[in-house]
Amino acid sequence: MKVLRIKIEGWTASFRYPGFISGFQPTLPVPPVSTIYGLISAARGEFTVPEDVSTGYVFDFDSKAVDLETIYELSPGLSAKSNVVKREFLYNPELYLYLDRLDFEKYFRKPQYPLLFGRSGDLAKVSEIKELELLEDVGKRLGKTILPFGIKGAYGLVQALPTHFTNEIPRKAVGVKPYLLMDEFFIYPEKCLFDPEMDWAVWIHKN
Repeated sequence: MKVLRIKIEGWTASFRYPGFISGFQPTLPVPPVSTIYGLISAARGEFTVPEDVSTGYVFDFDSKAVDLETIYELSPGLSAKSNVVKREFLYNPELYLYLDRLDFEKYFRKPQYPLLFGRSGDLAKVSEIKELELLEDVGKRLGKTILPFGIKGAYGLVQALPTHFTNEIPRKAVGVKPYLLMDEFFIYPEKCLFDPEMDWAVWIHKN
């Protein structure tokens, strides 16, 4: 399978848990599929969904820490008061993004909008773009990504997450289903696509 591999790096990343509105704000260990489609949409300059391109990815970071953040809480009368919350973030994140559309290379050569690893302050940059052929084999290391719940041998945090959001206000979650958030590798016993250069399996999320 011929794919486009794009390496994206940043200083910080933060992927919020659905449902955490106030108090301590933890981060997911890997980006949701919806965040990946947000990155693709930003680079392309137009709304992009799973019907447009299939994707897989491997994500890693150096360490995890907690920062203090000032937020402003609005009351019904439009008055605002400041508050300080603890927010967890990932340091030195690195994403290897795989796309089955080779023509998307031009979008990542010159992104139309800033690429973000989560929030507006989590700026990211493209450091490498390459075309390559994914091969198939068994017994390859798979992980540091999101996998559909129920994959043989996989383990990790289970979280219901959408594949993407609608392009209307208010945005609505689409394709919500349980995922396994794998922040480490395991040996996948079945046949799977893999990157021969990185020697890791790539799980392609298809519509």
